[in-house]
Amino acid sequence: MPNEAATLALGAALSRGVAPGRVLHLSGELGAGKTTLARGLLRALGYEGRVKSPTYTLVELYPLSSLNLYHFDFYRFEDREEWLNSGFRDYFNPQSACVVEWPERAGDLLAPPDLAVTLAFQGTARLATFEPHTEAGSSWLSQGSFS
Repeated sequence: MPNEAATLALGAALSRGVAPGRVLHLSGELGAGKTTLARGLLRALGYEGRVKSPTYTLVELYPLSSLNLYHFDFYRFEDREEWLNSGFRDYFNPQSACVVEWPERAGDLLAPPDLAVTLAFQGTARLATFEPHTEAGSSWLSQGSFS
């Protein structure tokens, strides 16, 4: 992905696979484009408000016509107790979709996602790699063209 527009377009392509109960993990270094990708996804789903990184709030709710989408950022998680005491486990349910930045900070407390996307720097551009963990994740990948 050569620039921000390409990252937004990747998010839009990923939006085609968003469905109730699905979970998307976004990993990568600071500044790799995780929030930008989430913004592209939300815009393609029809959300017109401000999309910001939930770094300080840890979660942002985006009510969409067909579901509630929860956007998490676990960058500031320090230990397992924070996850266990947060009540976030309840957000991962068959009626909601979840996008999680920095899932590795929650460790093994998070179930494997349907689809994991890793963004990495490659010169001045970004490289996205995709790893489906469920049949739903494989289906998600088959619903779009990702490059």
